[in-house]
Amino acid sequence: MIAVVLSVLFFVAYTAIFPPEKSSETTKVEQSKDQNSQAPSQPQASKKVEETLKHEISATNMMAANDSNTLVTVKNSKFILKLDTLGRISSKVLLQDKYNDKHDKHAELIPAEGMKPLFVRFLDSNLNDEAIKVAYTADLSELSIEDNSQKVTLTQKLPDVTVTKEITFFPDGHYDAKVSLSNDKRYFVYLGQRPRITEQMMTIKGAMVYTDDKIVTIVEDGNAEGRRTFSGVELISAFDQYSASIMYGFARDTNILVERDRDNNPVVYFEALQNMPFSGYIGQKEYKTLDSINPVLTNAIEYGWFTFASKPLFQLLSWLHGIFGNWGWSIIALTLIIRVILYPLTYKGMVSMQKMKDIAPQVKAVQAKYKGDPQRVNAAVMDLYKKHGANPLGGCLPMLLQIPVFFAIYRVLLNAVELQGAPWMLWVQDLSRMDGTFILPILMGASMYYQQKLTPSNFTDPLQEKI
Repeated sequence: MIAVVLSVLFFVAYTAIFPPEKSSETTKVEQSKDQNSQAPSQPQASKKVEETLKHEISATNMMAANDSNTLVTVKNSKFILKLDTLGRISSKVLLQDKYNDKHDKHAELIPAEGMKPLFVRFLDSNLNDEAIKVAYTADLSELSIEDNSQKVTLTQKLPDVTVTKEITFFPDGHYDAKVSLSNDKRYFVYLGQRPRITEQMMTIKGAMVYTDDKIVTIVEDGNAEGRRTFSGVELISAFDQYSASIMYGFARDTNILVERDRDNNPVVYFEALQNMPFSGYIGQKEYKTLDSINPVLTNAIEYGWFTFASKPLFQLLSWLHGIFGNWGWSIIALTLIIRVILYPLTYKGMVSMQKMKDIAPQVKAVQAKYKGDPQRVNAAVMDLYKKHGANPLGGCLPMLLQIPVFFAIYRVLLNAVELQGAPWMLWVQDLSRMDGTFILPILMGASMYYQQKLTPSNFTDPLQEKI
């Protein structure tokens, strides 16, 4: 990815242009506890829930081949969203070219197969059979939300119950929903499968649960194991690198469940009340957009173990973009700022390595003099270290302390959807994509080679040499 290469290139170039002077002395990501069943007071209901889910997966796969008809179309200049006759969000297409998929087509956020957002299923399997057969009706067939929000009401009349969905769509891509039942029936609402636009190897894809005590649980695709139940949840998300299907605004006692499908991918849904309001968002994980909708949504942008460092770094990068108006120059400015901040550590490490290089001939002489007597060699070498103020780990520790910062920057650049379609200069017109000319990677390799030549290479400590 060009943004990462650009950052590394300027990290290395900075060191080459401004080498340290030689000394004369020479988040929190925690995993929520699994709850593999419902509350003990509901063992039979819990079993039925599991059976209902298996039926749902099977039914959905069968329906994917014969997709339901479009019932409602919601559109503005940024996207087109469709609701089908099963009351689901069946499609959302982003109309901005910068979000186009790898085939240069407008990005479709809802996978053709699998469960879709707002799908309602019942604990009663007979009702589920009827719900697949009976189509929803709507009071509107088309909504235009260029400047203002609009509400549509969907109704499904089943033999024992009438389901009503009131959904208000907003121009920024989020929606408010309320699901009501005419009779008291246990039912569940599905988050839907994650978008499948970007499939880079090093990115995390799957489902997220964020609770009100700031615990983040991520279940990656292929790693879902059995059922997990959560409460006190602020948001749930099914996500890929840049986009997500998110639901939030639940009552605190709402049970969120994460199951696995036949491919061991996570399936997220919640047990709804008879009259259940909540909100949702399907779109790109752009920080400013999410923050303007609801600040809690920014927690859907997950950087893994380095979230605690990556979030403030992104805030700094975003602030720099406000100054430069170009993400490429902002990345360079961020790189220079980080290099300046880390300079004391870099300088200390270089000084320590230079000291080790200076006493290397004396160390070799001691090793030759006391060859065959490791104890005397170690004692004599330690005396040399004390005499010259050298520390074998002095060059390693400063470098090790910088590694989390480098990883945090990498995670920021890897997950920043803001870089999609963002130009820098000349041939670089999309910082989120590979440099097809390989000019920047070649420059990066050359600068790293040059930096290696500037770095002392005559080490006496094996750990230093490896680092």
